[in-house]
Amino acid sequence: QVQLVESGGGLVQAGGSLRLSCAASGRTFSSYAMGWFRQAPGKEREFVAAISARGGSTDYRDSVKGRFTISRDNAKNTVYLQMNSLKPEDTAVYYCASAKASVVLTTPYAYDYWGQGTQVTVSS
Repeated sequence: QVQLVESGGGLVQAGGSLRLSCAASGRTFSSYAMGWFRQAPGKEREFVAAISARGGSTDYRDSVKGRFTISRDNAKNTVYLQMNSLKPEDTAVYYCASAKASVVLTTPYAYDYWGQGTQVTVSS
């Protein structure tokens, strides 16, 4: 049974930082790409960032480039999302997901396991 457990969400003022973590278990973590997605109330779930299985490739949605950094520690079976210069429009529930392949993928349909989500709220 694959499990993904996110942590690190919370309330922060605009311009602040948060670091999300996602601990994985139940499959060979280093064989699969990982991604972060988010969903705001009334909106579709959207891609935020992804990292390849070995960590050599990453991709980001345009609105977070230069502010967010995805990384992974395969020895700890954990993926991270460092979020800096946060904006109110970053407010959402953030989900980590494990991909069906080792390469960077941006569509949610390419991910087969999801965490329960962690709330990030950025106040203005």
